[in-house]
Amino acid sequence: MSLTNASGLTQQLANPRGLAWVVGIFALAFLSWTKFASVMDEYEIGILIGTSAGLAAFGLAWRSMQTLFTIVLLMALAGIGSYAGIEIGAGADKVMATAEKAFFLKFLFSSQSAIMWMNALFVLAMLTYFFALWKDSSFSGKVATSLTWSAVAFGFAGLGVRWYESYLINPDYGHIPVSNLYEVFIVFALVTAVLYLYYEQKANTKALGGFVLAVISAAVGFILWYTFGREAHVIQPLVPALKSYWMKIHVPANFVGYGTFALAAMIAIPYLWRSKLEATGKTDSVLLTRLPTLAVMDDVMYKAIAFGFAFFTIATVLGALWAAEAWGGYWSWDPKETWALIVWLNYAAWLHFRMSKGWRGPVMAWWALGGLLVTTFAFLGVNMFLSGLHSYGTL
Repeated sequence: MSLTNASGLTQQLANPRGLAWVVGIFALAFLSWTKFASVMDEYEIGILIGTSAGLAAFGLAWRSMQTLFTIVLLMALAGIGSYAGIEIGAGADKVMATAEKAFFLKFLFSSQSAIMWMNALFVLAMLTYFFALWKDSSFSGKVATSLTWSAVAFGFAGLGVRWYESYLINPDYGHIPVSNLYEVFIVFALVTAVLYLYYEQKANTKALGGFVLAVISAAVGFILWYTFGREAHVIQPLVPALKSYWMKIHVPANFVGYGTFALAAMIAIPYLWRSKLEATGKTDSVLLTRLPTLAVMDDVMYKAIAFGFAFFTIATVLGALWAAEAWGGYWSWDPKETWALIVWLNYAAWLHFRMSKGWRGPVMAWWALGGLLVTTFAFLGVNMFLSGLHSYGTL
């Protein structure tokens, strides 16, 4: 079902399961408001309502999201419940000591344990996807998909528990976990994986999984290095510029864009592979029977980039509004802003030539693959090599 199919959403809402989903989401939102209304301003209430509406619609359009959200909620509650008896502001030492003693926290549901499970499962999923492609094994493909879903569940649950842990350590530390490179790399991996799983179901093929999971596994490598090499997993207080409701909407929207751009780039690899096989007349290649057709892969690349471009555009506008509030101007040609504009122009041009000029084929696949390099520099390279107003994101 298309995410924009309004009639399909209406039909799902008329279904008892769909109705229960929507009622449940808004019931949770109401409970959250009653519990935290005293520390929420009108903007955060608006974010809560908007997020609930978006999640409800997404769940109606894609029923697998309902199952995922339910499992993540139960896992997160299991982790949060294991901290019972610890008061808000108890301190890092108390939180760490509890996480070491409580079985479920130590081995499963503390933020660090859950994120480590996510890392391991993503790498296993990549290997299993490639094995399934090599052996043409439908069973192995199903296992790979299950591993990916499990990784996503552990990752989101870990972020939810990390959010709660930040308040347990110190109320002034409390923040949504999208504030530094460690946290946003986790968000990037999760968003990319969820988007891939959606298109995997829509295209009804598992042959692309290994390629997409490869870029997620690269992110996992960075997370592990950043964890053990820089101890970036330690929860830190927010810098003043990030103490804003804008962070709650700007960063997630940005990473929907990054995730879809990475997804399209990784699908470009098997696209180019198959295109070369067909161009050279190697019709006896087993890959031609295992990879999706060029038309299917082209369609997924296009829809992924179009979807991500919409979110990246929204994120860019939100970033300008945030900059005006924080620094007094909508645009300052800060390196991060400049490279965000370069990324936006790159994909705007890609979509223009795809939609207006009808460009297809390897040139667009190469362009999507090259776009990943531009996006990676905007995402990470700027933080490594350039300085500016966004210097709080440096390595």
